[in-house]
Amino acid sequence: MVTLIDSLESRPRHPEKASRPDNEMLRKPDWIRVRAPGSPVYRETQTIVRENNLVTVCEEAGCPNIGECWSKKHATMMIMGEICTRACAFCNVRTGLPTALDPSEPENVATAVAKLELAHVVITSVDRDDLPDGGAEHFAQVIRAIRARTPRTTIEVLTPDFLRKEGALEIVVAAKPDVFNHNLETVPSKYLKVRPGARYFHSIRLLQRVKELDPGMFTKSGIMVGLGEERNEVLQLMDDLRSADVDFLTIGQYLAPTKKHHPVDRFVTPEEFKSYATVAMTKGFLLVSSSPLTRSSHHAGEDFERLRAARMAKLAHA
Repeated sequence: MVTLIDSLESRPRHPEKASRPDNEMLRKPDWIRVRAPGSPVYRETQTIVRENNLVTVCEEAGCPNIGECWSKKHATMMIMGEICTRACAFCNVRTGLPTALDPSEPENVATAVAKLELAHVVITSVDRDDLPDGGAEHFAQVIRAIRARTPRTTIEVLTPDFLRKEGALEIVVAAKPDVFNHNLETVPSKYLKVRPGARYFHSIRLLQRVKELDPGMFTKSGIMVGLGEERNEVLQLMDDLRSADVDFLTIGQYLAPTKKHHPVDRFVTPEEFKSYATVAMTKGFLLVSSSPLTRSSHHAGEDFERLRAARMAKLAHA
């Protein structure tokens, strides 16, 4: 677990949360437990990340799947620095004033993708509300750099909402990622406490706009459960995503990074996750990943192949 004070720095990692009272940390059930990382391939992946001066959401967000993914040389690159301009109650990424963009980052990411021999890569970022385009052009530069270095690598972007950044979305879509992912994170009734800097229906509209700009581009979104949402709210969210023609939905268990973050309301059972997956598929999603340890980037490469196969099967039966 990452504490509120980063071990390498004296400044608070989450200054906006430091004065909050501690929340109870619920004991994790058996189905949440994962092995600690440390395989030789894990360490090799870690070395490649370090040598290319890259930030990964795997580390910054304290993902429970890092041991599994890095042992397969799968790492989700987090571009535009490690400091976010927002302070979502669930997130473990640092909050504060970001540094200037690194002009060498697109090439560094492409180099790492080549060294890791990735067939599929996920590129995400912190929120950069300080930039006129929210970092859209930087996303596009990273996509182009990867295409130039490893043209067969398929690219998935997990973007911020580009709130109040007119024209930003169009820049990213024009760069032609294979999958455009933007997470809703939670149901609308929880936005004020969980995701206060965002707007639920803006995010829905963002995903809908991607399909308007490029109908062939796969779209994807994800949520966490265990934040106090009701089942009927999750089902309504599914309908909202389908109204935007979103192809792929991920649902995973929320895990509080520290006592200062939003508390876990409950641990959703594996049976409930299976039920959500069944309902979501009946609503028309091409693919659903719903389990306690599901995360947006977990098994992204395998899921992309399944997504393509599902579309082909649907077209064949049309």
